[in-house]
Amino acid sequence: MSDPHLPEVGRAGPGLPTDALAAGAPEPAPASAPEPPWAHAFLPIESWEPAPAGAGTGWSRRDFIKGIIASGVTVSGLSYFGAGCTPSLPAQTTSGFERLISLNVNGQVRRVDVLPNETLAMTLRYKLGLTGTKLGCDRAECGACTVLIDDVSYYSCSTLTHRVRGRMVTTVEGLEGPNGELHPVQQAFVEELGPQCGFCTPGQVMAAVALLRSNPSPTREEARRAMSGNLCRCGAYHHYLDGVLRAASIAREA
Repeated sequence: MSDPHLPEVGRAGPGLPTDALAAGAPEPAPASAPEPPWAHAFLPIESWEPAPAGAGTGWSRRDFIKGIIASGVTVSGLSYFGAGCTPSLPAQTTSGFERLISLNVNGQVRRVDVLPNETLAMTLRYKLGLTGTKLGCDRAECGACTVLIDDVSYYSCSTLTHRVRGRMVTTVEGLEGPNGELHPVQQAFVEELGPQCGFCTPGQVMAAVALLRSNPSPTREEARRAMSGNLCRCGAYHHYLDGVLRAASIAREA
């Protein structure tokens, strides 16, 4: 038996007697939850209406844009600051790829940490500090990065460093004499006014040295073909060719 002092509770909730439900009285509408501030975030911009004056602190389009900007800054900041908190990679990757290798550069064995896809130009310039090797096109077209590998000229920007292990690498710094004197090719280029801006000169020197080591007495046409892989944006090709022939004559006289 129910307590007469308590209201009867039906499926409509407290305060509505069961006989009213039986009589077909309409059920009260449930209380609607407050609208979240982002409810209109995905509506077209044209449908957004500014809050009426005196309506209080409502959610506006400006607040929404500010929130999006703040969240983007937060996400990008996490990736920036998180990069500095990550530990450095070990010298040997988990796959067993050896990164700490020995390189014979200019007659000295240097130990250096090299990534699997790292080019010789990047290793020479940014790991070993040999900035005489220039990076021009970085796609094997201009020849500014030319070095010698076992006395043969190569584009170091398109040569993987791991491919030269156990081989002898010579850069323009390695041509310096024991007392700091210039190499005969360098001296000949200076006398023939070969360098103009000078950016391509290290690559031109290395290509000429490789030519004279394989052919000490080249003709002008042979020198032209051997030097054709090195571009000079100043257009001093004839000066460089004259320098190659002068260096060859100096070597013959010596």
